[in-house]
This record gives sequence, C-alpha cells and structure tokens, in this order.
Amino acid sequence: MESGMESGMESGMESGMESGVESGVESGVEAAPGPACGRFPFPYTPYRIQEQFMEALYGALEAGRVGIFESPTGTGKSLSLICGALSWLRDWEERKRQEEARLLQGPSPAEPGHAGSTDTAGEPDWVTAFVQRKEERDKVDRLKEEQIRRKKREDRLEKIRNNVQLKYAAKRKRSEEDETKRLLQLSREALSQGAGADVLDQLDHNEEELILAEYESDEEKKVVSGLEEDDDDLEEEHVTKIYYCSRTHSQLSQFVHEVQKSPFGKDTRLVSLGSRQNLCVNEEVRRLGALQLINDRCMEMQKNKHEKKSDEENEGKKRRMSRAVCPFYSYEQMQFLRDEVLVEVKDIEQLVSLGRETKACPYYGSRYAIPAAQLVVLPYQMLLHEPTRSAAGIKLKDQVVIIDEAHNLIDTITCIHSVEVSGSQLCCAHSQLSQYMERYRKRLKAKNLMYIKQILYLLERFVAMLGGNVNQNPACQTVSQTGTVLKSINDFLFQSQIDNINLFKVQRYCEKSLISRKLFGFMERYGGSATAVKNNKENQKLAGLQNFLLTLQQGSDKEEVQPKLPASPFLFGPAGTPQSPPVEAENDQLRAASPLMQIEGFLSALTNANQDGRVILNRQGTVGQSSLKFLLLNPAVHFAKVVEECRAVIIAGGTMQPVADFREQLLSCAGVDPARVLEFSCGHVIPPENILPIILCNGPSNQQLEFTYQTRDLPQMMDETGRILCNLCNVIPGGVVCFFPSYEYEKQVYAHWEKTGLLTRLATKKKIFQEPKKANQVEQVLVEYAKCIKRCSQAGGQMTGALLLSVVGGKMSEGINFSDDLGRCVIMVGMPYPNIKSPELQEKMAWLDKTMPRAAGQAPSRVLIENLCMKAVNQSIGRAIRHQKDFASILLLDHRYARPAIFNKLPQWIRERTQVKPAFGSAFAELRKSKVRDKVSGFVCSQFHRGKLDAL
Repeated sequence: MESGMESGMESGMESGMESGVESGVESGVEAAPGPACGRFPFPYTPYRIQEQFMEALYGALEAGRVGIFESPTGTGKSLSLICGALSWLRDWEERKRQEEARLLQGPSPAEPGHAGSTDTAGEPDWVTAFVQRKEERDKVDRLKEEQIRRKKREDRLEKIRNNVQLKYAAKRKRSEEDETKRLLQLSREALSQGAGADVLDQLDHNEEELILAEYESDEEKKVVSGLEEDDDDLEEEHVTKIYYCSRTHSQLSQFVHEVQKSPFGKDTRLVSLGSRQNLCVNEEVRRLGALQLINDRCMEMQKNKHEKKSDEENEGKKRRMSRAVCPFYSYEQMQFLRDEVLVEVKDIEQLVSLGRETKACPYYGSRYAIPAAQLVVLPYQMLLHEPTRSAAGIKLKDQVVIIDEAHNLIDTITCIHSVEVSGSQLCCAHSQLSQYMERYRKRLKAKNLMYIKQILYLLERFVAMLGGNVNQNPACQTVSQTGTVLKSINDFLFQSQIDNINLFKVQRYCEKSLISRKLFGFMERYGGSATAVKNNKENQKLAGLQNFLLTLQQGSDKEEVQPKLPASPFLFGPAGTPQSPPVEAENDQLRAASPLMQIEGFLSALTNANQDGRVILNRQGTVGQSSLKFLLLNPAVHFAKVVEECRAVIIAGGTMQPVADFREQLLSCAGVDPARVLEFSCGHVIPPENILPIILCNGPSNQQLEFTYQTRDLPQMMDETGRILCNLCNVIPGGVVCFFPSYEYEKQVYAHWEKTGLLTRLATKKKIFQEPKKANQVEQVLVEYAKCIKRCSQAGGQMTGALLLSVVGGKMSEGINFSDDLGRCVIMVGMPYPNIKSPELQEKMAWLDKTMPRAAGQAPSRVLIENLCMKAVNQSIGRAIRHQKDFASILLLDHRYARPAIFNKLPQWIRERTQVKPAFGSAFAELRKSKVRDKVSGFVCSQFHRGKLDAL
C-alpha cells in the first residue's frame, strides 16, 4: 500500500500543497497554523493521502480559497471532507470564543499618547480614541447579546438531550389535542344531521377556492410564514457553518451516515434539507405526486392558515377551511422538531419519521434549524438556484460551501436554468386559461383579468413563433418550415412582439397569485372524465375544452410527444432527471393536462441577460411536436454570487479531470481571482500493481483502432472489436464491462456480431447482458449480472463470468460500482465525443470562441469537445476500482488516447500507470503476466495460461 500511495501521490500532492495553500498565505491571506499531521480526529488510522487531503482542505478553508479537490472513489473522500472541514470549524469556533472572552474582559490599558498629536486623517488623538472606544463598546454589546442567545440555545438543547420526560410530555399533549379535535368533529356532525344541505350551494363553496384572490400590488411583500412575531428564538444570527451539497438523495444520506460514524457524530449540530416531495408528511399533499403541485398546495395551505378569518359565517365554511389548512404546520411542534434535529444527527428518513411522530412538518422544521446548525446537508440544486436558496433561508455570507460529486457541476447549473416547452403544452395552457377566465370572469378583479389576458397573449405569440394558431389542435397543424433556429433573447422578444410586456411583473404575478395551482384545481374538476361535467348550461360550455384536451392527448400519444409533467426546470430526481410523479395510470392524463407550471419556468428564463442565453425554436412536423427551449450559455453568472458571498468554496469529486472547464468556464467567468484558486489531486490507496490501464492502438489482425464517425461503422472495425473482446474474455475472470459511445452504436455492433457468429463465440465464455434504456430495468439487469458472476465463480467450468455491454453517459456509467468480481476489466470502445451537429452545442462552442481566450494554441470550442469526451471516459473507467484491495484492468481502444492533449486529461492515478501498446500481442502478454492476475484463484489463473491469442 505504501508504494501505491507514494508513487502517484506525493509528486502531485506536494506541488498542489506548495503552489496552492502556501501561495495563498504569501498573497496576503493570513492563515492560522492548522493541526499537525495526524492530529485530525478520525475513526481509524487514516491513509497518508487522507492526511494530505485534510491538511490541504484545512488550509483552503482557513485562507478563504476556492478549491478544486480530486480524490478517487475508494480513498475515503467523504470522511476526509468531514474530519478536515469539521476540524477547521472546531478550531475556528474556539478562536472566536477566545477573542470574545478577550473583548468582554475590557480594553487593555491605552498606551500614553503624545499631547497634541494627530493621526493621519488630521483628527486629534482623543477623537480617535473616543470613536474606537465606542466601536469596541458596540461590539461588546453585540457579543453579550450573542452569548445570551447561544447560552439559551445550548441550555435548551442540553435539556432535551438529557430529559427523556420532556420529549414525551410534548407527545402526550399532541395526543390530547388530537382527541379533542376528534370529539369536536363528532359533535359537529351530530348537530348537522337532519339539516338539509343545499347541493348547489355546497358546489359553490367547493368551487370558491379555485377563484384567484385579489392581487393588490405588483411589489414584493415580505411574508413571514408560521413565525410568531414575539418569538426571537428564530431571529438568532446564523453561526459560521458548512453547507455540504451533493447530487442525489442517496449520496446525501450516505454522507450523513458517515458523519454519524465519525468522531464528530455526537457533537455536531447537523440539519438535512430536502424538497417537499422528500420531506412532506401530509399524505393528502404527497398524493399529488409532482413536485410543483406539492409546492403549490403547501403554499396555498399556509396562505389559508394566515388569512383565516375569525368571523367565519357558518359551519360549512369552517369545515372547508379546516381541510385546506395543514395539520402539521404547527409552529409549536415545528419548534420542538427543530430542537430534536439539532440535538442528534439525523438523515432525511429519520427526519420524516420524527415529523410523523411529532406531527410537525419536517420541511419547515428543518429550515428553522438552519441558523444554529454547524453543518447543513442539502441537494446542490437547492443551493445553486438563488430563488430556492433564498426561500429556504440559506445565507451564504462568510460561510463555507462544499460541493461534492461536482464533476458535472457546469452541466447541472446549465440544466437548472434551462427549460423547454412544447407546442402542445402552449396550446393546452391557452385553452385551459381561456375557459377558466370565461367561467369566473364576473368574480375576478380587474388586475387579475389584466394579467390573465397578458399570459394568454404571450401563449398566443409563442405558438405563432412555432408557425401555428393557438385556437387549433396543435396535433393537426403541419409546420411549413421545419428545422431548428437559435435566437438571442432580445431578438426572440421583438420577433414574437412581446417586448412591450414586463415579464418580471408577469413572473411575479404567477408566483404570488398561485394561478397555475388554481388552474390545476379547475382541471381536476372539469378536465377529467365526462361525469365530472354536469349537464347545466354553464358547465356545457366546458365540453369543448374537455374534447379539445382529449384530442390533444390522443394526438400526442400517437406522436410520442406527451406534454411534460408540470415541473420547474430546476427540480431533479435522484439521477438528475426531471421529477415524475408516482401517480395511478388513470390520473396520468389529468396530471399532464396542467402545463402552465412548466411555461412559468420558461417565462422566468426569458428574464436572463441577453448575452447569457439563447432561445431555440425547434420546428418539427406538427406544432404539437415543435418546442421552444431556453438554453443558458453562461453558467458562471449564477455561480458568481456563491463564490462572492462565501468565505471558501470547495468543489470536490472522485474524478474532476479535466479541470480546465472549472477554471475557465466557471471560476474565471465568475470573476474569481486565479490566485484564490487551489487545485488538489491525490493518488489512490491501491498498490500500483492492482491496476493495469492500457491504451491499445491496433487490434489482433493489426487493424488500427480509430473509432471516428466515418470509420466505426465499417465491418472490419466491428469485427476487430469483437476479436479483442473474445481474447479478453478467454483470460479475464468474473465481470467484464464494455462501454460504447452510444446506444445506437452498441445496438449496431451487437447485431453485426450476431450476424457473423461472433456473439456465439463470446457466449461460450461469458453470459452477455445489455444495458437497458429504461431506468426501471437497470436494477434487474445488474442483479442478474451479479448472480451470473457469482454462480460461475462457484461452479467452475468453461463459463467464467459475464460481459456487460454498456453505454457512456448511460445509466451504468455513473453512480454504479463495479467493484471486485463485478468489474475485473473495463473496456472503452472509441472516444465518446458529443454530437457537434447539435444546435445547442454549436451555440455553446460559438459563445466560447467569442468570449474565451485560446488555450495552448487550441480554440476554446475544441477544448470543450475534448473535455466533454474525457469527462465521460473518466467517469466510466472509474467504475472498476472501488476500494483499497480491489484490482482491475482498463483498456482504451483507440490510438487517439495516446495523443498528449488527450492522455493528460486522464486522472493522475490512472495516467501515471498507463501503458501505450501499439500491438495487441504485447498488450495481451502484459495482461497475462500482470500481478493483478496473481490475486485471482488458481482455477482462474489456469484459465489465463490456457488462453490463446484469437486473431481469426
């Protein structure tokens, strides 16, 4: 292990440390000395590279740097981040306490001054001294107030921590309140029996909540949700804290479990944040499924709670209002949940369980815990989107942000702020809103009508830009001029004739009035089955809407362009994809019939600066198939505020190479001083002999391996790839994972091998599995793949394992571990360059060439293409080595990998062990004699030595 660490780590590590942390001190940032090597609290004896990682991290946080940290999977990155960052926070808090104690003791005796002397500003000494004393007194007063708040909080948490009876007193009180409510409800029902209800009047009451409330002002209002005005507990200042972000819910839970196991698990005040979809405990709201619907229903319930009138006129109204108020939105109970969260480290699942037990909302209870928390764990979509950040009460000023799994950070920021709407959605929204306006025209205030008419006009013009008419079925309207056109934001606004509308005000109206939520409720009542529409005159008007929506749905089913589920562009699920609601099949049509929520996201995107984005008009066969898309070109504009406000920002990942994209596209464009940027990369904990990376230039029949778009479809190239796999499967035990550049190419090669009989030859050694396109089938394929490998290793015989044909950028190239026998060899077929004919990519390339300087003689657009390719490669080949004792071979099948510009973009720990083999024979011999093979059982070794070179 020592040799593995020292060979690849020390050179890169030392240069990173010396040029990084030390230069920060020299440039004027005074850093307090960090803990000595080996002094970081750790659950076990750390590897040397973990100590180096923690030292570099400590130095970066102390000096206020922006760090790009790379630590391969299997090297204990999470624990290094936890122990390094929390050690710094512990020392910072201790120094702050000492400074406070010094100030509270009173000023030191003033040094005698010279009579009549003045300072540099021309003020007498006594004036300067008076000002300084006043400033010190004010500071002391603030410190005293802070100390009182802190003492009050610590006493409260200590009491909860040690007094079990206190916990159950609150629980008992809740049970009593529930019983009282139940009895009161029974009494009301008994009293109401026999009193004939007016059915028509009841319908009107139920429909009342669909009508928009009066919109009084276009100006923003401060809304304090659920806070009692006389409570100052929640007014406490935010303590210095660390915001830890990662990509998925499972990664965050895993991180929290690591914190629980660490030496800091007992004493750290940690709070986990998540979306309402993950944290809501109100089953009525959860059943809505789609995140935007859950958000809107929650906000509406809060609004009902705060606007509830004390002089309600009748019991019917009371009962109706009580249904619209969330029973979990209790300030007292959320306060209790907040304290429980701060007392003991909890992950999202534990937080939800606590919310159900205490009958308190975990979503808001966790947010109330933010000011006092030392470590806040959250999805990075929540941190990177400023409106979401602000709504959550996250304040970044002088705080530390750690963004983990950040290899696709640039793409994430771009996706969060990009949004697409289809012609079907635009026409559908226009029809719904028109019918809504007609239904409630007499009940709506003038300002509501004005904004609804503006939104209808916007929808009309958007459809016109796609070449259609908003009043006709989009599935039946053929587009005369098909193709893709890109426009600047300003050009799009002028050409669509909406430049005279204030989109900021329209956006604010949509947000404050909850119009999309009202429209969804309207569709729930009238857009569903035929039985939902009564046969009175007024409702018969809606029959046209129902039929129109039905034809929309049928048309889009035929074309496989169903309207997207209503979701904001920045809402992502566990795999970074737009959220899809877990609803019953019969409700899918209803859920898809409320597209205004998606359109609101598009309107918001149009308020970006003209130079930072483009609007893509994608005109296909029909208006329904066509779409409008906003593409963000400059993600740095949204990242700039994070790096400006924060004390330090750490961007970390297992595979960060190539880092040029982070430096140039993100940090440089965000205005970060290059001297503030620190790069740190460490080696792996595995010994050098446990990994064998090979760049293969030629195949067994001496065919040069170059998988360009022009050559990769040639039969001889596909044959040569098959021969290589046959040879490797003869000698490599367990699992072999082979990555192709795309699903289409993998399918083409598979069909060719089937036709030539090569697939049959492969199947004699390995059972063949293919990566499915559907995400819900991935788990089953992986289970069968693992079972097959285990069965073969136990049974022996001719079959030695399994071969998994995967796709770069697919479901299995990220987030899935092919550790141990699941991945004894990873093969990369060709170089997965992105499709440069994509209009989005072409626009991004043009923007980079226009705004960025050339690097080493290369155009920025060329660098982007290479970096996108190598990021995908590095993510895929990193699947194999997952822990210290793991071992695997990595084969890169393309001679272009040997070019210096490409080769240098491999991760350092792989690059320094990579061999370039011009001929297949020497590569095959290297595989057979490699020390990696010595670690395999005797049966497998015998299979190796019996393996013969297959050049047929």
